[in-house]
Amino acid sequence: MKNPPALDHLISALKVLPGVGPKSAQRMAFHLLQRDHKGAEKLARALDRALTQLTHCQRCNTFSETELCHLCADETRRQDQLCIVEMPADLMMLEQAKCFEGLYFVLMGRLSPLDNVGPKDLNLDKLLARALDGRVEEVVLATNFTAEGEVTAHMLSELLKDKGVRVSRIARGMPVGGELEYVDLGTLAQAVYERRGV
Repeated sequence: MKNPPALDHLISALKVLPGVGPKSAQRMAFHLLQRDHKGAEKLARALDRALTQLTHCQRCNTFSETELCHLCADETRRQDQLCIVEMPADLMMLEQAKCFEGLYFVLMGRLSPLDNVGPKDLNLDKLLARALDGRVEEVVLATNFTAEGEVTAHMLSELLKDKGVRVSRIARGMPVGGELEYVDLGTLAQAVYERRGV
């Protein structure tokens, strides 16, 4: 039996979400249509609002409804520190951890030759203008510890150091509350390499 075109279109649209395959998309579509019309309408309105009202912050490149996001507009934050992250979700995690009081720059990706993402796709001109604005004294690289994140961090550190900017990288190592016997060997080795004096 062939689905109505509108149903196929909905299933196809849901498959664009990460981790959602054909079966999951079909299940979601049927759930929204059969059991949750209000939820479907709420989702449609939220998507429409996000697509029409969200833009990128002029300073940090994260999503914002205004020219400057609430973090960049906050005069109490440290203006001399700039933390570079891959995605807005990474910024949110750092903010939830309450471990950084400076400002951010969101790359909206990372170098990934397999995905055809090169330096030109990472808003480097905007990043350089931000890092060289005369107020930033330290750039903290907080890209992920994946192969792509490491390559991105290396490229950024070389680029920024050539411009005379002090660059640091977030540390790797043992998780809080972790026990040595249960930690993977790579993490354990990195924790030993990056040990510090007490």
